[in-house]
Amino acid sequence: MAYKHNTVEYGFGQMGSGFLDDTGVLDPPVGKAIVAITVLADAKFTTLTADTIGYTATDGSTGTAYIGTGGQVASNGANSEAIVASDLFPRGITIYGRWTRCTLASGRVIVYYGE
Repeated sequence: MAYKHNTVEYGFGQMGSGFLDDTGVLDPPVGKAIVAITVLADAKFTTLTADTIGYTATDGSTGTAYIGTGGQVASNGANSEAIVASDLFPRGITIYGRWTRCTLASGRVIVYYGE
């Protein structure tokens, strides 16, 4: 029997991946977003652009609900702060969300794509 509901798989990177170990910009392929980032060597992000795909929170606030280097909105939760270039993400962790662009200040990461 064919399996046609791939929502879970698409949300966890089975749509491909990319590798970044320099300060160049990594944009996902057209129609995709970065949905997970695994840190291979301690990393600092210059740019981590959260996807704004029309999210509306239960309180009516709109905007991104993913962490990133841009401003945080009410949907991120009270006192959520933007990631800054001095924030260090240690080797071995994986962060999840939806991002449309990633640039490193230092480190090495694998990014995983979803729809």
